[in-house]
Amino acid sequence: MEGFKVNYFNTSKLFAKLKMVKADGSYLRELAKIQRQDVIILDDFGLQALDSTNRITLLEIIEDRHNNGSIIVTSQIPVQDWYDIIGEKTIADAILDRLIHQSHRLELQGESMRKKRAVNTSN
Repeated sequence: MEGFKVNYFNTSKLFAKLKMVKADGSYLRELAKIQRQDVIILDDFGLQALDSTNRITLLEIIEDRHNNGSIIVTSQIPVQDWYDIIGEKTIADAILDRLIHQSHRLELQGESMRKKRAVNTSN
């Protein structure tokens, strides 16, 4: 049985990498690699507001995945605050329209597992 092709990315590091590959001309090839995955995970979304380059990059990634693959976005920021993080309203509408309306949303409650593990290991 064949598994799923999955790629995990820290969102900030992914955007930094994609800015670098834009400069060396391999941006489209890198986006194609991302697109070939069955599932991509964008972790820690929203820790930094998006600049205009990252905003467009996120839209391209989301657009490529829309109806073609799955995307998992993790964030400590409530979804209603994502507009402010994305920035430009029209682009934020396009991104969130594709992400939110066909998604399964899980909101975790309670203490951080990292915090719980730290308490358990110190006892």
